Amino acid sequence: MKNLLFSFTSLILLGFLANGAPKKDIVDTAIGAGNFKTLVTAIKTADLVDTLKKDGPYTVFAPTDEAFAKLPEGTIESLLKHENKKKLTEILTYHVIPGKVKAKKAAKLESAETVNGLEITINPTGESLMINNSLIVKADIKSSNGIIHVIDSVLIPSSKSMANKTNHIIMNAIHKGVPMFNSGHHSQTASIYMDAGNEILNQCPSSMCPVSMSTIKTAMLEASSAGCPTSQSWIMRNAFDEVLASVN
Repeated sequence: MKNLLFSFTSLILLGFLANGAPKKDIVDTAIGAGNFKTLVTAIKTADLVDTLKKDGPYTVFAPTDEAFAKLPEGTIESLLKHENKKKLTEILTYHVIPGKVKAKKAAKLESAETVNGLEITINPTGESLMINNSLIVKADIKSSNGIIHVIDSVLIPSSKSMANKTNHIIMNAIHKGVPMFNSGHHSQTASIYMDAGNEILNQCPSSMCPVSMSTIKTAMLEASSAGCPTSQSWIMRNAFDEVLASVN
């Protein structure tokens, strides 16, 4: 307990100038604390260091080393592999929301959209806050480019959150594509639908939304070889309808 308190105290003190203004950015503040080694390693592996050193501002929900240790055995090692960089990035950016959001302000919110586009839920509990199923154990740690809230477990995007995101992408594409197609602009429609398909494939890990990933991948391959914009549009639209039906 003494070591934990020392780490939190160091985290605060190391980030400030003599006049009280925060000196270190989010990454350097986490490095200086000493109990975010796994988080820092993950940030470096995902090539997010430069991003989190920018002006921001950002609010980061930072899992401690103990929080990462709660994950099933082998999870951390798997996420740090090069082939899982995309999945690791999805998870890390799920811990970041834009702007400086102190705990007092967060307590008035029911949810917040993270940098990766998915929402986290926020629930007051006693004198602290729950972020999804994770407890904030230390709040409002200032850095030069944002705020850090220390949490006791890693936030993992749910399948439901990923499905909602996929639906949003599809509905936006259909909203734009239908009037375009009905006006005879089939090439533009095909482009809109293909772009939406690529966005889904890039942002939704297969482990989170396997049905939509498989359906969209198959449709993208079929549409790419079809050549005709009219056929491409219908192939993608049928795939979109199938995905929407599977999650509703």
